[in-house]
Amino acid sequence: MRIRRTRHLLALTALASLALTACEDGNGVKDEGASHPASSTTTATAQPTPASDKGTGTGTGTGTGTGTNPAQDTTGSTGSTGSSGSTGSTGSTGSTGSAGKGTGTVSATRVLCNGSNTKVTAQPMARPLNHMLLTVTNTGSKMCDLTYYPILRFDEMQWAPGGDKATQPQAVTTLAPGESGYAGVLLSAADGSGDGGTTAKKLTVAFQGYTPNSDGGASATPSLPAKGVYYDSSLTVTYWQRDMDDVLSW
Repeated sequence: MRIRRTRHLLALTALASLALTACEDGNGVKDEGASHPASSTTTATAQPTPASDKGTGTGTGTGTGTGTNPAQDTTGSTGSTGSSGSTGSTGSTGSTGSAGKGTGTVSATRVLCNGSNTKVTAQPMARPLNHMLLTVTNTGSKMCDLTYYPILRFDEMQWAPGGDKATQPQAVTTLAPGESGYAGVLLSAADGSGDGGTTAKKLTVAFQGYTPNSDGGASATPSLPAKGVYYDSSLTVTYWQRDMDDVLSW
């Protein structure tokens, strides 16, 4: 019995030694428990390294927050060149203003006809009855314009006859040097219906400028027949005409 016990103890001792040896050289069975130091070491190794976490956090913060990372800054695209503005249209030339008091020139070669550059005659007509013909001849060296109608004044009369609008020509009557223009004068009503009839010894013919009733310059005083001419409230004149026949048929 003692021998068996001795052998049993020796066997147990031998098994214990083998187990201890296996644990020391790493070939023995390992404990899988959570409290084992080897398991704790393995879990720590699987986590991302602190250096990697710091690198990611700093890179994102710098790139997005401040944009100071030279490697990530990109140069902005060049803006497209603006199109040239269209050239403005040239302003139209202003029209020539009318001459002050009607005495200015229209162009370098045209002036107003008046008593200073024309010869004016007044001739009573047998037909039409009670009419008188005014003739204006350009005695100057430039073309001149006869505008509107003549302004007549017999003796010291305080009124002036109006022009018959129906006789107004489509264009201003322009006279070259030596040419003549005409106007007709109705002195009195043929049926005696006019008022204030009187005989005049003197006639003054005034000229209009380029606006109605403006001063066209020097007046003329054509001679009247020695016996004078009779006129009444029917006194009327035509617009200046180039054709004598237009005046005689009025």
